Amino acid sequence: MTSKAIPLPDLAGFTERNGTWYAEEIPLSDLAKEFGTPLYVYSKKVLTEAYRAYDKACVDSSGKRRARVHYAMKANSNLAVIDCFKKLGSGFDLVSGGELARALAIGADPKSLVFAGVGKSAHEIAQALKAGVKCINVESIAELHQINRVATNLNCRAPISLRVNPDVDAQTHPYISTGLKGNKFGIAYHEVLKTYREAALLSQIDVVGIDCHIGSQITNTAPYLDALDKVLELVTQLKKEGIEIHHLDLGGGLGISYGDDNPPDITEFTNTLLNRVAERGFGHLDIVLEPGRSLVGNAGVLLTQVEYLKPGAEKNFCIVDAAMTELMRPALYEAYHGIVPIQTKQITSSTYDVVGPVCESGDWLGRDRQLAVEEGDLLAILSAGAYGFVMASNYNTRPKPAEIMVDGKNAYVIRARENIADLFSSETTLPD
Repeated sequence: MTSKAIPLPDLAGFTERNGTWYAEEIPLSDLAKEFGTPLYVYSKKVLTEAYRAYDKACVDSSGKRRARVHYAMKANSNLAVIDCFKKLGSGFDLVSGGELARALAIGADPKSLVFAGVGKSAHEIAQALKAGVKCINVESIAELHQINRVATNLNCRAPISLRVNPDVDAQTHPYISTGLKGNKFGIAYHEVLKTYREAALLSQIDVVGIDCHIGSQITNTAPYLDALDKVLELVTQLKKEGIEIHHLDLGGGLGISYGDDNPPDITEFTNTLLNRVAERGFGHLDIVLEPGRSLVGNAGVLLTQVEYLKPGAEKNFCIVDAAMTELMRPALYEAYHGIVPIQTKQITSSTYDVVGPVCESGDWLGRDRQLAVEEGDLLAILSAGAYGFVMASNYNTRPKPAEIMVDGKNAYVIRARENIADLFSSETTLPD
């Protein structure tokens, strides 16, 4: 399918005016000229509007808060990004000790932190308990006992919830599906009650919640409701056994439009879930939502320069200075991102595969794109704010790009570009 057949997503903070693309009030060409390429550019306006769309549904008509947003920072963990969300009132969903350190570095309240992840080490668990996080989401019986051992050694209580694997098909890419029984995540639905009983008997464990997350880039509300109904049934059964659940973590995973996707409106989607919770009689619970991609995905673009146009026998290649090292999603998931020249030219367009300089055939950023470009032109790879920089690598000894946050007419460097010497400064050769 060519780019002609797929519409551009609604990017809000990124607009085309008279043939030139802008980030809020700054031409993207100005940013590329000042900061170089490849370059990640984020819009504070888009981050803020997406957060407020969730928050609107989290407060009812009387002003009572019925849920809280905990940003899933694995989507984009730059300190400036997470600080923006903290100032808007967000808590955080963490999946590593490193993400915990980032949240604490911006002054996040430890009680606003939920520590998830399928393979937490004893050291990471200790970090979380010492920090005083709101909750640790448990993904296996073995991890439950590890948490109890660590808490015993620290002489503290460990607040936990169990992550339920409800065996619900999220109808998304298999690499980002997390709620099927064949996935590595969570505790199998038929094992959950037994595991809660076991947790209630452990000396240093406090059962405080229940958690469910079924995948990412989900554009249909139905799988969420299916999973929610199954989890609420567990809450009912646990209460009958004297195990009280205080918070319900509904996870994240709501998709965005990369072009032809049609996800539900954020506020409408959130209202649908929270209304179901209330209708089933569980409105008294502390509800946690953990959006990631839907907060930051369309808040970022990746700028790249055309190095060469290479005609071929079967394909024409537009070779750019960005690569799978900057944006892994196309190579990893065959993910689609819109790609546009940031300045319109009145020249003949051709169909290209947009590829990078990395020595892998899988190093591509877009296939069969109709582009009117020349060597030296600049392209914007759209919808790159989530799972972009955070998945970047130094393969082929490539320095990671700079990250810029635009706020109106101002642009801020929120991560400096790496230089090549940085990449091997911690390495040594063997002695002679």
